[in-house]
Amino acid sequence: MKQGGFLSISEQIADHLREEIARGKWGGGLPGVHALASEIGVNFKTVTAALRKLEEEGLVVRPGSGKRRQIAIHGTRGSKTLVIGILHADEADIRLHYLVELQHLLMNAGHSVRVVRCPLMNRAGGDGRTNRIIRGAEVNAWIVLAGSQELLKWMIGRGFPTFAMFGRRRRLQIAGVGPDKLPAVAQATRKLIELGHRRVAMICRPARRLPQPGAAERVFLEELGKGGIEPSSYHLPHWEDNPESLHQSLSSLFALTPPTALLVDEVELYTAVQHFLSNRGIRVPADVSLICTDSDPSFEWCRPKVTRIAWDSGPVVRRIVRWADNISRGKKDLRQTATTARFVEGETIGPPKPGI
Repeated sequence: MKQGGFLSISEQIADHLREEIARGKWGGGLPGVHALASEIGVNFKTVTAALRKLEEEGLVVRPGSGKRRQIAIHGTRGSKTLVIGILHADEADIRLHYLVELQHLLMNAGHSVRVVRCPLMNRAGGDGRTNRIIRGAEVNAWIVLAGSQELLKWMIGRGFPTFAMFGRRRRLQIAGVGPDKLPAVAQATRKLIELGHRRVAMICRPARRLPQPGAAERVFLEELGKGGIEPSSYHLPHWEDNPESLHQSLSSLFALTPPTALLVDEVELYTAVQHFLSNRGIRVPADVSLICTDSDPSFEWCRPKVTRIAWDSGPVVRRIVRWADNISRGKKDLRQTATTARFVEGETIGPPKPGI
């Protein structure tokens, strides 16, 4: 701060660093605090205070403890460079092609991205470890991948700038985006009923079922009812959010009255179900029809062709980048958008066996 009309030493050092950054002296990353202090000839605490001012302005960003501060070379006047955390539960999620693209676009916009894995993140309301991870992550904005309603409410209540990428975001005051799968889920369910299926189950994570079924799951159950099938827990089986529980649930499901058709949410769950069926000698679609309520480029290589719900990831990624830009400029952004999804009929569905 100014004292008696003069700049403090830390403000003078901040001005010097601004000029050197403008000249392009250091490229994208600053030297360490001690190296800068030695070069300028001042105490390292003074340099630290100067760097803190530049961080507040968004000219410099600190990616994390022990890492070199980065220069926000793509920042624009009036905007603040963000350190954005992508919160996810599964390692497989972050390798999805559109999440890789999202990270590149955010970094090209001048932001830093930290990928934070929390296997129990959707228990945030009661899981202290997850809360500590979120609070201690040293980020100033969050993108939450497939978050539960409980988690999203928890983050809203604590004032974290948060974007809900998929997840249970409906009717919450939070920015969000995702495909509108409801018409496609209804169409897929009706198709199975038209083929003659009566024992149809949807495999989805607990966050999609609890505390109440999500919108897509409700549409699935409603279509069953319209088709004369009384919905029950059989059609939306319970399992904990781990591989062992999933396979136990599938074993129980196929033990006595095996389903003749499955709708499976998420590509990784679809792959797990395929392995389960293959190990049991259950053929697709001869013994069971299979639909993935998501899509993936790898499906183009599958034979028989996967019946799925497809959507364009481009609008989803661009919406998140626009949100980050708005937040960086201090603009409030709680808008939720949806991209169109469509039912793509492939070769993994067919009529049930006669007599079933």
